[in-house]
Amino acid sequence: MFKDLLKQAYNAMQHNRNRTALTMLGMAWGIATVVLLMAYGDGFGTAIHNIMDTWGVKVIGIFGGRTSMEAGGMKAGTAIRFTDEDLDRIRNAVPMIRHLTPMWWQSVHLQNGERSIDTNSTGANPLVQSIRNLEVEQGRFFNEEENVQHARVVVLGSEATTMLFSAGNVLGETVRINGVSFQVVGVLEPKPQEGDNNVNKQIYIPSGAMSQLKNTYNIDAIWFDFTGLDYEHIEQSVRDIMASTHNFRPDDKRAIFVYNGMRRLNQFEIIINALKVLLAFIGSLTLGIGGVGLMNIMLVAVHQRTREIGMEKALGARRRHILSQFLAEALTITFAGGLLGILISYGISIGVGSLTLYSALAKHGEMGDIRLVIDFKTLVVATGILIVVGLISGMVPALRAASLDPIEALRYE
Repeated sequence: MFKDLLKQAYNAMQHNRNRTALTMLGMAWGIATVVLLMAYGDGFGTAIHNIMDTWGVKVIGIFGGRTSMEAGGMKAGTAIRFTDEDLDRIRNAVPMIRHLTPMWWQSVHLQNGERSIDTNSTGANPLVQSIRNLEVEQGRFFNEEENVQHARVVVLGSEATTMLFSAGNVLGETVRINGVSFQVVGVLEPKPQEGDNNVNKQIYIPSGAMSQLKNTYNIDAIWFDFTGLDYEHIEQSVRDIMASTHNFRPDDKRAIFVYNGMRRLNQFEIIINALKVLLAFIGSLTLGIGGVGLMNIMLVAVHQRTREIGMEKALGARRRHILSQFLAEALTITFAGGLLGILISYGISIGVGSLTLYSALAKHGEMGDIRLVIDFKTLVVATGILIVVGLISGMVPALRAASLDPIEALRYE
């Protein structure tokens, strides 16, 4: 039965080749649009994830601020400053923490012979490399032994290295930071750098050696990464323990500022998902236009084959046989056009490669560009949309053909 339906559909398509080819092309363009728009949405989401991964996603940074509410006898406007004791409190209160480090910042004058630049230095424990996802291009990152010994070693940002040294190996060279000599042990891979952001000029030194550049009794920030996905609970736990220790209200958002990478990513996820839905809707509308064309062509076919339908009914064909015949023809055109459209979409995605997005805003931002990668999920969703459109477009003409009165059909000229 199924084989006979396909044979009938093929013969009908062969009878009107030009009309069939144009209809298939319309369906092919529609499904190609759906696939490419969905691939663009997926590529946009991947680009956002890549940008966030550059600095770490499951990370939280805590910065001291000033209270805006009275609490525990403390007046509003009291400065909150962290100390080493806060590190242990946070570590004990949040068992999901993997790595934790204090962090200090200091503006410094960096010098190598006659070359010099003004930049920012970051003092931290070696764990900052994992927390902030710092990749080393040359050499290595400083280790815990150097941190404990207050060793004067430094890891340079890529741009700082370029500005201070000529091309070549810089490992083992000595630079002066605010007049204090430090040995270069590593150079970082470049990070995305927007506008006047000097992230690639930044340098990293052990927290022990940071005391030679500034007073490190108070900590500028505390950073840590964590396991699991309950980022809201972790953030609230940190606020609660800091509020209890420093006598401010937990709901006082200005007392401490919290950067939560997962929260920011989830905010972007809302935008990404909304964009994907919008693009899929636009693609479906485009495919729907092709479906309207298919419906019109099939209605014309019903009109031209009215006497044929009458003869089939007179010979004993039932309503479902006529319905299946015209529906099979519509679905054959739909799936043939769909296959062609998927091949077209693959060709376009390979030819385009990547579409500029973040690299237009940031230097070294190529990981944030959009790549039209068509995955299996996209094909499944697009195929589902194609089936719905094909069924709707083919069902209306098929129902009309099946409902024809055989006597009136035989009289049709």
